Amino acid sequence: MAASLPYPALYASHGGIWIATPDGETRGVGRGEAIALAAETPLIVLNAPLVGQRLGYPELSGLDLLELFAFIHPARFAVPTPKGLARAIGLAPPQTDSAVADFLRNAAEALLERSDDPHWTEREGAWTAAQTLVRMRWPWAAVIAERLEAPARAERWLFSRLPEWEDAPPRTPPRTVVLEPADVAERLDDLTGHGAEIRPGQQDYAAAAAQAFTPRVRKDEPQLILAEAGTGIGKTLGYLAPASLWAERADGPVWISTYTKTLQRQLARESERLFPDPRVRRKKVVLRKGRENYLCLLNLEDALQGGFAGRAAILAQLVARWAAYSADGDMVGGDLPGWLPTLFRRAGATALTDRRGECIYAGCPHYRKCFIERASRASADADIVIANHALVMVNAARGREAANRPTRLVFDEGHHLFDAADSMFATALTGQEAIELRRWVTGPEGKSRGRRRGLSARLSDVASYDTEGGQAIAEATNAAQALPSDGWLQRLAEGAPFGPIEALLAAVRGTTYARGAGEDAGYGLETEMAELDGALVSAAQPAAEALDALLRPLVRLGRRLEALVEDGPDWLDGQARARVEGAIASLGWRTDALSGWLSLLSRIGGPADPDFVDWLAVDRIEGRDYDVGLHRHWLDPTRPVAEVVLKPAHGVLVTSATLKGGGDWQVAEARSGALHLAQPATRFEAPSPFDYAAQAEVLIVTDVKKGDIAALAGAYGRLVMAAEGGTLGLFTAIRRLRAVHARIADRLAREGLPLYAQHVDPMDTGTLVDIFRDDPRASLLGTDALRDGVDVPGHSLRLVLMEGVPWPKPTVLHAARRLAGGGSAYDDQIIRARLAQAFGRLIRRADDRGLFVMLSAAMPSRLLSAFPPGTPIHRVTLDEAVAHVKDRLGPVILSGQETAGTAPTEKA
Repeated sequence: MAASLPYPALYASHGGIWIATPDGETRGVGRGEAIALAAETPLIVLNAPLVGQRLGYPELSGLDLLELFAFIHPARFAVPTPKGLARAIGLAPPQTDSAVADFLRNAAEALLERSDDPHWTEREGAWTAAQTLVRMRWPWAAVIAERLEAPARAERWLFSRLPEWEDAPPRTPPRTVVLEPADVAERLDDLTGHGAEIRPGQQDYAAAAAQAFTPRVRKDEPQLILAEAGTGIGKTLGYLAPASLWAERADGPVWISTYTKTLQRQLARESERLFPDPRVRRKKVVLRKGRENYLCLLNLEDALQGGFAGRAAILAQLVARWAAYSADGDMVGGDLPGWLPTLFRRAGATALTDRRGECIYAGCPHYRKCFIERASRASADADIVIANHALVMVNAARGREAANRPTRLVFDEGHHLFDAADSMFATALTGQEAIELRRWVTGPEGKSRGRRRGLSARLSDVASYDTEGGQAIAEATNAAQALPSDGWLQRLAEGAPFGPIEALLAAVRGTTYARGAGEDAGYGLETEMAELDGALVSAAQPAAEALDALLRPLVRLGRRLEALVEDGPDWLDGQARARVEGAIASLGWRTDALSGWLSLLSRIGGPADPDFVDWLAVDRIEGRDYDVGLHRHWLDPTRPVAEVVLKPAHGVLVTSATLKGGGDWQVAEARSGALHLAQPATRFEAPSPFDYAAQAEVLIVTDVKKGDIAALAGAYGRLVMAAEGGTLGLFTAIRRLRAVHARIADRLAREGLPLYAQHVDPMDTGTLVDIFRDDPRASLLGTDALRDGVDVPGHSLRLVLMEGVPWPKPTVLHAARRLAGGGSAYDDQIIRARLAQAFGRLIRRADDRGLFVMLSAAMPSRLLSAFPPGTPIHRVTLDEAVAHVKDRLGPVILSGQETAGTAPTEKA
């Protein structure tokens, strides 16, 4: 079978490198020979960027099996490992690293043979795409093209395949209903399955959650429920029971907001219990994300018609294949494989979404097929809308969907509400933000590619037919010349800024470098906005005048456009009206940003505003500046949340397994916005049903010296080997993560224990977690994103390692909040929350067993309350910890099957 492909296959792991030749020979090779062969011969590989990194040959290219899989089976899931690919295409997985290279050749042949399979469901469009990819010299194209027969009739192209959404009348306001406790209990019984084991904690939780759906008594006083439900309570079904019942009886939508994409996907799966019929479920349950997550069809069309070149153009073709079969067009966390953009070093992937707010809405020729607009309209008539914290806040603050504002909200992962608000309601006047605004107003500069156009081009008919509107556009375009332009960073470094905004940023950079600490570390610098020198104060006024000169015509243009839409002159046809409506929405965003910048500049040289924290920053990576600017955050970001999100709602449930963050209810109320409401929140708490005394232990290792990278790496390596994989390693610094990975990856690989790492392996976090979940012998190293963004029940995660106490980073913002929040007590609150979240990764179901190991002799006893009551906690040496891990968790794998290690027992 494999002999029909004339290409050798290459596989490289931390344990070695192997080549499988077309004549059936497999042999181990050195790095030099592998690189030489890759440079002169097309090779079949799996994940070329990862293989290239392991070879030390980043230019590696070839016939990547993941690209072939994405062409043959667009919108299908596959873990990007030999085992995962084998499962996805129905082959026996290779049992050893040395057998993988030959497997890759067999897998390639199996995928190519799908072209002869009459049941190949993704055939339509393949022949046409293959012809285009041949012209682009995609390595797989010629092999695919010769196996595909030309279709008898022309294939429907993507833009004719996609269905159109239809307009519908506005939804009537929800009816006023009261949920009876017995009805909620019955709905919960339906969801969990009649006859299932009764869980009192879940029943009590559902009854508490139902209170969020009772009618509110007074305006701006929602029924707010704060509910902490320990892991294992079953809170998802617990709140879906009253939510679905209320949506059904009141005929209104319930928005369920999450922080992580993992929980969004989990909620979508749980909704199958509510609506088993897929057709009904598509109408009743809608997944919503921000615009930047979805494929923009206009951007894709531009890419397909020459806007992209080289590898980016090939990515666009594969994305077009995917879009024809995608369920919702979600490029980030949806059914587009997360690993696909990384195969192309993310060349062009972000340009296929609307990340700059340039959507022209109804003026787009693909508007009626738009994935974003389809999801928006579907959510208006849905029972359950699964969104995220950021989208809920954006829609509340400046959304286009005010008429469909939900009256009932559920914030799952509610402990992240504070962080989401902190990001949403922040202001940043930086060089990168300013140059984006300039380009939005004036259009592209220099050799910029793509469809980006300035205001004048987007509203040319307005400029031609409406004198006042045309004058406002001209004034805005002229005023935007004062904003930073291409090359601004270099001019700042050379001390030759151009224009008032660059002069301001140059002064900011100089002050920050003079006062900021940590320059030698190569990372970002910052300093508080206080006692500023004369040069910076002097630069603020001309900068403010320049921004005001831009804001005034934009505001005037917005008013004029609104008047045109209302008056409807003869020249304003359907397409022109659509462009005007899109411009109005985009103008609102830009004028809000400019107003925030002016407010921030007015602070320079004046008194501090007690509601805000302001500072100057130079953002750097590996010793190089990439942005400079002024920043403003709310001291308490839950204040705007309370005003624009909570008060307009009738009922809100804020829930989490760690809502109190290892502290008390005052923490939950302070970080949810409850303190800013007139009506007190209702509290509910259900402890986890898990027996932590029997299922888990906490070990605090006391003899690993802080700052000793060799000792830290040695500890990680020994503990991972003792557990035989299944380890999640958490770091507070990327530099230490990389150093530890570099020291132990090869050693673990020789023991058959794969090691993956964020910020090392060229894969997105979601893909790394998928790989980790799929292999019980694999381990994963990561930073904050993995502390509570990982849900890996079962034996694949049995050991959590933390390099030390997760102290808060000493930033200007943290210092201000620490001062306002009680000093060290505020620090302890944050640390307890982080420890509780990290520990929460370990035990996800009743039969899980695991250990939590902290490599810190300085772990204060007062922080140990972050762990669940009854959890055994021991201070031990590294040797004792290794022996304990080996005794409790290993051996774990027998003949490829999972076996439970010895169950932990409680110690005095």
